[in-house]
Amino acid sequence: MTHTAQAPIFPGGGTIQLVGRSYRDPSEGELLISPRANAICGTDRGMFLDGAGHVPGHETAGVVIGAGAGTSTPVGTRGVVYLMDYCGVCRSCLLGATNQCLNKRGDMGINVDGGYGPYEVVHESNFFTITDDIALDTATMLLDVMGTSSHALGRAELVRPDIESIYIAGAGPIGLGLVVMAKIRYGSGIPVFISDVSKWRRDFAESFGAVPVDATDPAAMRAVGRPDVAFDASGKEVARRAALDVLGKRGVLVCVGHGETVTLNVSSDLLEPEHAVLGSEYFRYDELAVNLELLRAHQDVVSRVITHRFPIEELDEAFALFLAGETGKVVVTQEGAE
Repeated sequence: MTHTAQAPIFPGGGTIQLVGRSYRDPSEGELLISPRANAICGTDRGMFLDGAGHVPGHETAGVVIGAGAGTSTPVGTRGVVYLMDYCGVCRSCLLGATNQCLNKRGDMGINVDGGYGPYEVVHESNFFTITDDIALDTATMLLDVMGTSSHALGRAELVRPDIESIYIAGAGPIGLGLVVMAKIRYGSGIPVFISDVSKWRRDFAESFGAVPVDATDPAAMRAVGRPDVAFDASGKEVARRAALDVLGKRGVLVCVGHGETVTLNVSSDLLEPEHAVLGSEYFRYDELAVNLELLRAHQDVVSRVITHRFPIEELDEAFALFLAGETGKVVVTQEGAE
């Protein structure tokens, strides 16, 4: 059976059009999802401005409304969609590193139809079931906000298991996620500095316990001290350079945001201080279970990262507000498709 419905397409130029879209029934090992909530991500900006040939949306929570042969997830199950459609059998996947799959089938909402549409076909292996005490809009926080951030913290711990101070460049949603997850993981006593050029973002991060830093003020940057770990959540070369310049001995810079480059002096940046520079890409599927328990225990603080909710009919207004830069996470919700 083919399901046909109106779905939002991004033709480019910051516009959104509704077009008729056909969705097939799930094949073996697949589920048909009715997306109910999708958080807007900075990655969506490029598709919104430059156009995309598919339905975007990759921070999706929804309900199973159809199940293909060989699956065990009942219709009616609530859950979130893991971005990377990993193969499950390559060397990386067998080690649990699903975010490094060597034969990835696609990225949901990035190059195949995602969660802004009324339907989404996913492999059962990248659908994660949630408990009934988590609202679907809040469940979207399990993905980029909690998942990407907690994975980055774990990457830092490979080099610095004794973290006592943290610096974050960029107070957008990932930067906020790093603040929230660091406070949950290490307690309120560890100082978490966060810089941004936006006063609104700095103030919002401060409400979660971060120490705000004006990235344009050299004196404020010096006051950060010598943190054990620095995270770049901005994707900007100047921010990465500034993070390296404040990093303490044996410190690690973890680059979480894609974007620009950074130039290193091997002697002064790496050898003499024994610094490490690591990348951190999304997160492993098996980290979702741990983060679900953390979300259940800290639902009030994590859900506060969401500052605005819009119905799908106001998707263009939601994007305009998010891209203006004075929001936390913006979540788009929709009624269930059957």
